[in-house]
Amino acid sequence: MEKNKKIVVYGSILSFLIASALFVYTVYASNMLSYLSSDPKACINCHTMNSAYATWEKSSHKNVAGCVDCHLPVGDAVAKYKAKAIDGWNHSVAFTLNTYKNNIHISDDGASRVQANCVRCHASENATLKMNADKYHSEEVGSLENGRKCWECHKFVPHGKVRSLTSTPYNLGVKEKE
Repeated sequence: MEKNKKIVVYGSILSFLIASALFVYTVYASNMLSYLSSDPKACINCHTMNSAYATWEKSSHKNVAGCVDCHLPVGDAVAKYKAKAIDGWNHSVAFTLNTYKNNIHISDDGASRVQANCVRCHASENATLKMNADKYHSEEVGSLENGRKCWECHKFVPHGKVRSLTSTPYNLGVKEKE
């Protein structure tokens, strides 16, 4: 009976070490820790986001706003990392199961976050538009208050006109400087 206990103990230790090694390898291979940062390059660890990165990199927003500035809640660390975890999970499932399309569409929750961040960053422009609504918006078009999103008019900012996994110009990924 003593020999069986040793086998169980050694087997348990070996199983734990193998599981730990696989976990460490997964963290390393997936660049998992990079997702805790605000570096836009973290968003292209998965090649499906290369078109979004390539078009953002050529945009007017490149020097003032990174991916997390537009796509995640600002000011509340818990909400930010919760959104990051949910989006990361959804992205990894879609990538692993190959259920995404060539033209990636933002979720309703993601669109709400982006809209809130557009309004937050461009508050002075929004105030001007509201004061001069009769000059900039007709009654037919409406205003931000009735559910329109900023990108309904500014749809090519910051991700450009042509954007899909197969047709984005300069979508060759990021090359590290040598």
